[in-house]
Amino acid sequence: MIPLHFSPELASARDAGRAVVALESTIITHGMPYPQNVETARQVEQAIRDAGAVPATIAVLEGALHIGLTPDQLDTLGRAKGVAKLSRADMAACIAMGGTGATTVAATMIAASFSGIAVFATGGIGGVHKDAEQSFDISADLQELAQTPVTVVAAGAKAILDLPKTFEVLETLGVPVIAYGQDALPAFWSRDSGLTAPLRMDSASDIAHAHKTRAALGLPGGQLVANPIPREAEIPKEALAPLIEQALREADTQGIDGKAVTPFLLQRLFELTEGRSLEANIALVLNNARLAAAISRELIK
Repeated sequence: MIPLHFSPELASARDAGRAVVALESTIITHGMPYPQNVETARQVEQAIRDAGAVPATIAVLEGALHIGLTPDQLDTLGRAKGVAKLSRADMAACIAMGGTGATTVAATMIAASFSGIAVFATGGIGGVHKDAEQSFDISADLQELAQTPVTVVAAGAKAILDLPKTFEVLETLGVPVIAYGQDALPAFWSRDSGLTAPLRMDSASDIAHAHKTRAALGLPGGQLVANPIPREAEIPKEALAPLIEQALREADTQGIDGKAVTPFLLQRLFELTEGRSLEANIALVLNNARLAAAISRELIK
């Protein structure tokens, strides 16, 4: 048996059949410093409530899988040091050994599906890293989207990645990639990656219907909804591209690899943009939370 705990808010929502949106926890432990990490997490949770759904922040705490965190648990996680970053490969081991870990996109999808949650809001998914043809550094998020039936709302893939290869892998894996309200795929901090989306939908209702239709057809996996960052918050890709290249060179010079790459790059871009990248990150996560809540409400109609 998996030690599974629902927060009081989530338990009530399940009993009442309310719309629920899953949230990852690595944004708390590996994305921002305390107390800004906890403040942002609470803002995102409140945005979901204001949009008519219930937030379910997911984490493993002392060997138990928690679906929804209480305010005290959220604060404790935000202050904690040395928290494991969990994906598909190490989630079960963390639970079995009584550890504490924050869930990535892949692990959050697994936990959401396991607990009956169909929609998940995040910032951006992982994908194919630059020079992956040498390093084979490809996020487990892509494979997870191909096999776990959760609709993931993100501002595309993180802009530090090789975006053409990332979306090519998603196509090969049969993952629907749906741009919301535009024809171009967004690139996290930027509204337009320069890539055309394979699918476009303009309403939460259409996205929810596509989710249900995949289930009815017996198709495995979920779907990725690429929701562009609000126009007033974006950083154009022309301004970001040279900064990303600089951060990548520094990571290579310093021998940073594996799970440490993404946190390093995000921190360097925060420094190089003088905090603007973090402001954009918060804006896009809030935007994704609101759309995810609307999709979740449509699914329970």
